[in-house]
Amino acid sequence: MIHSILDNDLYKFTMQHAVVKLFPRAKVRYQFINRGKTDFPVGFAEELRKRVYAMSSIALSIDEKSFLSEKCYYLDPTYLDFLAGYRFDPSEVGIVQNNKELHVSVEGYWYRTILWEVPLMALISELYFSMTGQKPHDADIVEDEARKKALFFNNLDVRIADFGTRRRYSAEIHDLVVQTFKSYGKRCFIGTSNVHFAQKYNITPIGTHAHEWFMFHAAKYGFKMANTEALENWVRVYRGDLGIALSDTFTSDVFFKAFDTKFAKLFDGVRQDSGDPLIFAEKTIAHYNKLRIDPTSKSIIFSDGLNPESVEQIIDAVRGKIKVSFGIGTNLTNDVGVKPLNIVVKLIDAKPEGQEWIPTVKLSDTYGKYTGDTEQIELCKRILNIE
Repeated sequence: MIHSILDNDLYKFTMQHAVVKLFPRAKVRYQFINRGKTDFPVGFAEELRKRVYAMSSIALSIDEKSFLSEKCYYLDPTYLDFLAGYRFDPSEVGIVQNNKELHVSVEGYWYRTILWEVPLMALISELYFSMTGQKPHDADIVEDEARKKALFFNNLDVRIADFGTRRRYSAEIHDLVVQTFKSYGKRCFIGTSNVHFAQKYNITPIGTHAHEWFMFHAAKYGFKMANTEALENWVRVYRGDLGIALSDTFTSDVFFKAFDTKFAKLFDGVRQDSGDPLIFAEKTIAHYNKLRIDPTSKSIIFSDGLNPESVEQIIDAVRGKIKVSFGIGTNLTNDVGVKPLNIVVKLIDAKPEGQEWIPTVKLSDTYGKYTGDTEQIELCKRILNIE
């Protein structure tokens, strides 16, 4: 269940803040994508609908607002006042089930609907395991496994953040993992994307922006200008804070063409979320060198399907060449003896102010992660010369 408005990832609040400032009349549509072709039990939609309706009573508390004001200093006081008055509107969410197929959609003003993605995915994941009766390991085993991972990362001397809200087994296990990493990962654990648990354990909330930021800019400004305008607008709002740029909305090769000296110096680094991480690291280091920027002054955040073994492989290859940290999701919060769901919720259409509805697409560095309208994907590939 979702009991706090802050039981969400930080990037949703940072993007909502930016959308309120820059695109208050934009509308969007999101769609649930069942990548794993999971069969959902009969009655799932009805139960999910109940949980979605229950979210309408959630409100930002005074303590939560104070936490955001202190820890997320880059959020304007006016935005925090807005968030204090924000309420989830269940009428923005459509939930339909045809036999074992689940269909979930969200539509409305972007500044409102942007907060639905993460809690919806968490609810779907939690409810699925509850209704199918799949039990996790005992709490002491979950805690012990998390402790072992934290100690392993300590020994690797790497920086780890929890990115596991969306596909967690349950809020209780998520809580236990974060608590364990805080206790045992003193050398490695730098924070969590989940703002509720960041407040509960007085740790740093981690996050910047997501693919939908760039996808919307493609709808508004066109594919050729999407990366440039998305980065420019991020700088307009945050003036150097939250300086990690997501690189793979339209492939990293296209991104680096826009990531010129200005942006490379303004942003602290980039995030890798698809493709081969070692190839991406080489490409990023070469790009900084080409721009005569010392790569060791910059960072890569790796966040694509990581586990302890892949983290070790990456750090062995890049240590000393560039600063790195890792955002780990499912392997922390749903590595508990069940098969995690392979699900996403993606922006599928955008309606910038004064424009018609435009399909949105994402062309990551992993072909299987392409999402969106087929014709629009082909158009994007032609315009950006993507093979």
